Amino acid sequence: MCRLFGLLGNGVTPAEPWLLDTDRSLLNQSNVTAEEAQNDGWGIGWFTERRTPRVEKGIGGASSPDEVDRFRAAARAAHGPLAIAHLRKASNPLRLPKERLIALENCQPFIHGSTMFAHNGMIPFPRETRAFLGEYESMVKGVNDSEVLFWLLIRHLESDSDPVQAFDGTVADLVRVWREKGSPSGGPYTGLNVLFSRGPNELWAFCQSLGEHGTGLLDRSRPYYQMTYLADAKQLVVGSEPFDGTRNDWRTLPNGHYLYAQSSHGLVAVKTGVLPAPTSAPRAIA
Repeated sequence: MCRLFGLLGNGVTPAEPWLLDTDRSLLNQSNVTAEEAQNDGWGIGWFTERRTPRVEKGIGGASSPDEVDRFRAAARAAHGPLAIAHLRKASNPLRLPKERLIALENCQPFIHGSTMFAHNGMIPFPRETRAFLGEYESMVKGVNDSEVLFWLLIRHLESDSDPVQAFDGTVADLVRVWREKGSPSGGPYTGLNVLFSRGPNELWAFCQSLGEHGTGLLDRSRPYYQMTYLADAKQLVVGSEPFDGTRNDWRTLPNGHYLYAQSSHGLVAVKTGVLPAPTSAPRAIA
């Protein structure tokens, strides 16, 4: 299971404080304990001054001696208006040898044109789900189930430009695959926590999960998959858990909800809503 960070800001808003400096920065989340270390890769994506997406990735833990200098350099370079970052603790639904899981093509964020995407969770049947990707199946480069989820969402966005409806169609396909596999007890997914943007002036967050998965890494009062955000007129910060434990104004993005933020004329507007209920999916997985 992974950790997510998203920033939508006013102009060249720095991501560095949240990625490096706060007591619950993404870097600090990368190695809380040996058992919970996010040591299978990292990635930071942002848009340059020319509005071109740029992504830096590494195949080890962000805090590991081999990676921490590169992670710090990327964090210092990353600025808003948009930045998305990801720490990877690899899921392995294909039951592959560990060495096959560790590769840059399996690290996030994934990008396609101006679209940027990062995911926390697992889908259990990525091989069967690829049948729903259409022409995008050939775009899959790695063995990461999150990459299959990314291209599935991209395909749905082609037929429905509303991201909430496209996400709903994506979930429906996952449920369909799960039912075709006999509705096994693990469910059609563990978590579908997603950060997603189609350009430097918008950011979407989807929070959806099944079952119980423990608590946050640094904020033990929060369920693992419950997302959080901090917003004012100048910036939005959203992710897997609060990035600054000294503040009490972090808001909850609960399971089954989405967040949409847009920047315009120096201001950031945020709205939240309820996601459509997954069709025929279990309410909970024990």
